[in-house]
Amino acid sequence: MHDDRSIVEHRLRRVLKDRIQPAVHSTPVPLTIERWEAPGEPVPVAEGLAATYGPAAAGDLWGPAWGTTWFKVTGQVPAEWRGRTVEAVIDLGFDRQMPGFQCEGLIYRQDGEAVKALNPRNDWVRIGEPAVGGEEVLLYVEASSNPVLVDHAPTYEGDRLTSGDKPLYRVERMDLTVFETEVWELVQDLEVLGSLMTELSQGDARRWEILRAIERCLDAVDLTDVPGTAAAARAELAGVLAAPANASAHRISAIGHAHIDSAWLWPLRETVRKVARTSSNVVNLMDDHPEFVFAMSQAQQLAWIKEHRPEVFAKVKKKIADGQFVPVGGMWVESDTNMVGGEAMARQFLYGKKFFMDEFGIETNEVWLPDSFGYTAAMPQLVRLSGSKWFLTQKISWSQVNKFPHHTFWWEGIDGTRVFTHFPPVDTYNSDLGGEQMAHAARNYQEKGRGSRSMAPFGWGDGGGGPTREMLARAERLRDLEGSPKVTVEKPSAFFSKAEAEYPDAPVWAGELYLELHRGTYTSQARTKQGNRHSESLLREAELWSATAAVRVAGFVYPYEDLERIWKTVLLHQFHDILPGSSIAWVHREARETYARVRTELEAITAAAQTALAGEGSDNLTFNAAPHSRGSVPAGGASVADPSPTADTVTASSRPDGGFDLDNGLLRITVDARGLVVSAYDVAARREAVAPGLAANLLQIHPDFPNMWDAWDIDEFYRHKVTDLVGVDTLALTESTGDRAVLTVARSFGESTVVQRLTLRSGAKVLDIETDVDWHETEKFLKAAFPLDVKADRSAAETQFGHVFRATHTNTSWEAAKFEICAHRWIQVEEPGWGAAVVNDSTYGHDVTRDMREDGGQTTTVRLSLLRAPRYPDPETDQGSHRLRFALAPGATVTDAVRESHWINLPERTRTGDGSSPVAPLVSVDNDRIVVEAVKLAEDRGGDVVVRIYESGGGRGTATLGAGFPITSVVETDLLERPLADAAAYAPTADGTVELSLRPFQILTLRLGTGA
Repeated sequence: MHDDRSIVEHRLRRVLKDRIQPAVHSTPVPLTIERWEAPGEPVPVAEGLAATYGPAAAGDLWGPAWGTTWFKVTGQVPAEWRGRTVEAVIDLGFDRQMPGFQCEGLIYRQDGEAVKALNPRNDWVRIGEPAVGGEEVLLYVEASSNPVLVDHAPTYEGDRLTSGDKPLYRVERMDLTVFETEVWELVQDLEVLGSLMTELSQGDARRWEILRAIERCLDAVDLTDVPGTAAAARAELAGVLAAPANASAHRISAIGHAHIDSAWLWPLRETVRKVARTSSNVVNLMDDHPEFVFAMSQAQQLAWIKEHRPEVFAKVKKKIADGQFVPVGGMWVESDTNMVGGEAMARQFLYGKKFFMDEFGIETNEVWLPDSFGYTAAMPQLVRLSGSKWFLTQKISWSQVNKFPHHTFWWEGIDGTRVFTHFPPVDTYNSDLGGEQMAHAARNYQEKGRGSRSMAPFGWGDGGGGPTREMLARAERLRDLEGSPKVTVEKPSAFFSKAEAEYPDAPVWAGELYLELHRGTYTSQARTKQGNRHSESLLREAELWSATAAVRVAGFVYPYEDLERIWKTVLLHQFHDILPGSSIAWVHREARETYARVRTELEAITAAAQTALAGEGSDNLTFNAAPHSRGSVPAGGASVADPSPTADTVTASSRPDGGFDLDNGLLRITVDARGLVVSAYDVAARREAVAPGLAANLLQIHPDFPNMWDAWDIDEFYRHKVTDLVGVDTLALTESTGDRAVLTVARSFGESTVVQRLTLRSGAKVLDIETDVDWHETEKFLKAAFPLDVKADRSAAETQFGHVFRATHTNTSWEAAKFEICAHRWIQVEEPGWGAAVVNDSTYGHDVTRDMREDGGQTTTVRLSLLRAPRYPDPETDQGSHRLRFALAPGATVTDAVRESHWINLPERTRTGDGSSPVAPLVSVDNDRIVVEAVKLAEDRGGDVVVRIYESGGGRGTATLGAGFPITSVVETDLLERPLADAAAYAPTADGTVELSLRPFQILTLRLGTGA
């Protein structure tokens, strides 16, 4: 037989595209169109329905960037269509290749009921089935003209304040049509078989059987009467569609899904509408397909529907009760996990799972994070402590260098907790269930011979839209089809239960899930990151002092509602395209405004509580919210600070070279005439921190133009060129009081300036560095380097509730790929007997390298990534003024780094009051390695105190917990403050203390009964 395969395949593509697909909607009758332009921001539905509409027509231009146009469409079903299925086709000017990234619409009836959305792959709405003929049609479309921003080019269209006003779209059509059911089914048959066929090998007889059946089918189609011949054509395919799959075929659990970024190339307000559109689509589809199951994560998005589209929420809630609409994830949003603080990560689970339980009575078991940019090694313990047991992501398949070796495995966290984890081998969270993707999932699955199951989340995502009826048709045909994996639409829990039962001894991956991509997200949009860090610290203070006042001061009311509202605001902004700095300018402008409001509110809450605690008087009380005491001021308490010196006074002297020496008896700092730290001598250890011949606090500039994903990525080749900022405009000793000495150095470079204040304080074993940068560079990367005289093969970097070790060498491709790493408040390197740390108040990106010197010593260089200047998606990223604080801590152990990092992030506050009555800590521990992370009142508002602590050193630790109030009970709880069934028994002693023993990096949440 001659090989005519390519001819038949080409014929299929053309006939399907040019004749069969266009015949699905036949006999079009134009609808009458009217329009109204909403002024400014979107209006309530009732206002849109009641507006005065003007004439419009197909072909009209509409929609400036970020505008809203309301269309009113009317018509009448022709009498001769009686008994037919009638649909309106409403094409707003869609580009079919970009679902989720352009104009969209939501259809309403006259009474304001949301019907379904309009998207590029979903442009129809059912009018009647069967039609009676003569029905009047009246629909309203709320259409949003979101600009297309996916081409990675700098643009000012990403903010309504700078976007243009020219129309972006053209109405393509608004027609009444007959929906030809048999033609639509034929399209699905041919698409499934055609895509399956091309994935089979040429030597597979099944491929040729399908080819010949398709050929016969195409012969049976009369191209001048597709509807009339569709049934006969389908009959030619029945045999190959009926052939069952092989018994050993890979099994795919298909989960309806619509990954909706809570903000990205659109602002938060548009996501509110995207969620309503997608949910309307999904509910509409469920009415016709009772087998359809849809999973939706992010409690915030469901809360938005409840607030802004209550009629949609009512439908969603019913489908949840029916078991079709399935909440998953258990987090407030699909957050970043690299930079979110430990307590904030705990609250992601607390408020996310609490919402699902309060609204729907559902305990979610799956942590659902398909698109975050790497996953903290603290996550497994947090998953378990939230009451969840499974974890899902897909993003690691994006890694540039190393292919992750597993698709199903046990993920082990820093404390040893393991969680059953799955990476869908389909390698997308937006599957269309096409033959190519299903074949790829089966081929790619790395657990062959041990496991046989994987998951495929299907539905248009990123910007939403969700599953379509075409996808469900594919799933139905692929349920048991020869040559294909077996596809079953089912709940995520069904997949995980079967997969875990099948493969209980899956391999173990220990440590972080580092994404070898998007490393620039640790640094982009510095103000957003600073707003997050400062908000986390302010929330700690507000809760600590409010809880203390509520227990101690009669009449003081704990601000439950305000704190929960603010927490949810901060959690929302930890979404994985907001905190990482990868959203448009509008998003980050609003984030800056939001963080400013959050600061004002939290400062007021803290002030009210501290004022209540301080009492009446004129003494200066120092409040210390850090978990470690500061001189005479206890951790979590307040008192009049002891004025007696804790160490030698600070001396400052000029050097002949124009530099300065600073000395406080603990550290001797030498700054040369360039304003660089050339010596940081640890007096007690008789050890120099700065590598010989080098200088610390060296600011460096690199070019920063990655191959793609500007705000997201830095590529390793940025290191090939570096400019050291050694020129100095001014260097002066600006303060020397005995308590502290301050050197101020000013520099200019490019279009930017920087002023640094180097401060050595009495009794401190750190050199504080406050850096003010007026940044006006483009596509540049600013680093601060600390070359340390330490032989360290690994660095320790703070992560949630502990730290992770990473190699400083590049022995393997896995280590080399981690050329940029994330640390929270500190990063530390050491050799046996001595180490050093760098702590910070708002920086996350770092790199650590090692070099061998001619003298045989090793230089380990720690660098902080301070600022970037990518141009996409925000062309003005980080332009303007910044204040960044960090400190060098020579001789610091991990415990020292933990302490110093809390001190720099939680500065003392002073208030006037009664100094004779110091504020004792509400909760205290007597071991510096056991850290009090949070003190608050219980969520159920019963008045009990909840304290969360963790072991910070990576070893077993014991401590005595003391309470500054009578304890009636001690109960260990999960993150949702529910008693743990297998918890250790705790009981307060006669003096009100509790003895604790923690394993390495254990998180322990205790509910302390107050008897209230």
